[in-house]
Amino acid sequence: MPPSAPSFDLLPGAAASPLILHVPHSAREIPPQVRADIVLGDAELARELDHITDAHTAGIAAGAAAAARVTPWRFVNRMSRLVVDPERFPDEREEMLAVGMGAVYTRTTHKDVLRPDGFDTGPLVERYFRPYARAMSKAVADRLAATGRAVIIDVHSYPTAPLPYELHGTGPRPPVCLGTDTFHTPPELLAAAREAFAECGETGLDSPFAGTYVPLEFYEADARVSALMVEIRRDVYMSEPGGPAHDGLTRLAAALARLVDAVG
Repeated sequence: MPPSAPSFDLLPGAAASPLILHVPHSAREIPPQVRADIVLGDAELARELDHITDAHTAGIAAGAAAAARVTPWRFVNRMSRLVVDPERFPDEREEMLAVGMGAVYTRTTHKDVLRPDGFDTGPLVERYFRPYARAMSKAVADRLAATGRAVIIDVHSYPTAPLPYELHGTGPRPPVCLGTDTFHTPPELLAAAREAFAECGETGLDSPFAGTYVPLEFYEADARVSALMVEIRRDVYMSEPGGPAHDGLTRLAAALARLVDAVG
């Protein structure tokens, strides 16, 4: 990928769709110039990518988009979250700074050193985080202009067993966790998600991960933007860690398509 190329893809949906399927953590790609500042050896890095990547979630979103009656838009990160994590707050509001996992990670899932102490995160934030945030904000603004509303469905996964970095890893780990926001997740969106994923097993709420992603331009400021995080336990659709998908992926894509149809 050329240095100036976008680190994400906006895949068009139907003009009348308010839906954006957001896939921030599915990729493993790390540009060479970014890799150079990561202290892990190649084998250690591969293992870390196995643990930290929400593998195959781009495939789940793609399957849902193909199956939905009205095609949703998809905003897909093409870089690993080890480059930047576009869903973190870029400032002191981010609670994951406590474990070295702000917008730019300096520690691994097992709390080992990923980047050296004193690492200057500013260039990565400027090169990757801010353009991503601006593009996602524009995608939401475009859906608002076209349809009068925007619905962000954030597609994630999480390991069956908690990893050491997790701040809230002691709670329930259901097959599907629905992350909510008191301002941006209306009851009808949550109810639609519970119904859509009912065939995939128990759906839990805000455990082990809570909240959902809304671009800062709209966060707690525009109620026309609704959002929900869908966190899928990895054993439901793949071999852990970092292994191939199995037929659970097809079931989950169909469930996500049902949610898209219900709210779109």
